[in-house]
Amino acid sequence: MARKKKEEGGVPAGTPAPWMATFSDLMNLLLCFFVLLFAMSSIDEAKLEELANVLSSRLNIFTGGASSIGEGQLISTGASQLTQIDEYINSMGETAEDKEGEDPYDRIGDAVEEANREESEQIYDEVSEMSSDYNLDGYVDIGIDEAGGRYITIEISGNYLYPSGSAQLTEDALPIFSRVGDILKNYNGYRIAVIGHTDNVPVQKGGKYDSNMELSSARASVAAKYLIDNKGIDKTKIEWVGKGENVPIADNSTEAGRTQNRRIEIRIYNSLNSD
Repeated sequence: MARKKKEEGGVPAGTPAPWMATFSDLMNLLLCFFVLLFAMSSIDEAKLEELANVLSSRLNIFTGGASSIGEGQLISTGASQLTQIDEYINSMGETAEDKEGEDPYDRIGDAVEEANREESEQIYDEVSEMSSDYNLDGYVDIGIDEAGGRYITIEISGNYLYPSGSAQLTEDALPIFSRVGDILKNYNGYRIAVIGHTDNVPVQKGGKYDSNMELSSARASVAAKYLIDNKGIDKTKIEWVGKGENVPIADNSTEAGRTQNRRIEIRIYNSLNSD
């Protein structure tokens, strides 16, 4: 029987290049490594299910394409699937209505932002209603995070809370801030941020605070401590920071504008952003 022709170097035609065996071993080791990482990880099943529902309802990922949770295409077919991973990711969840050239990652980002806004809008409606019930409409302004809808804001004018140059809550401010705290109790366990702001008028020399940044930080700290000590807000879920004069919401050249800029801002993050 005639022998098959050999290529130069004595290697039979069609034989894989020597490096491919090493590459194949490397891919298998990487797959095992990531499977081990996944096996050792801790997953919040409630959050995973919530995210899966959001993605499924908005992107049709799990009905239009294969499932990657549990026994799915990506895991069950082993390392051979790694050579087609780009195609798998780009086609996962596509439906007949998908437009050509549309980036699926943009769709995921849009779906997450929509989910954030939906929950934050619900919190906004609840807080607005409670604010009216507590007769706070003339003292607070309520809004929603414009950048991504991750939280709602409650802003309280500093004129109601502190004497000039001081971080101590006034006696007149306590009933107002107490009612705000009663609202926040309904979201205990959510991430809460207390942010202090000042106008651009320099602090008096020789006073307790050397700068507006220090003054705003002290005011935020005092407000947060009040919420922890008097309203039972979870101290592991509350944070505070001073921004000084750096985030004005009005013109500092007028007294009315400076009054608006002297304020305490409280953020209530939705459940998707509270970990």
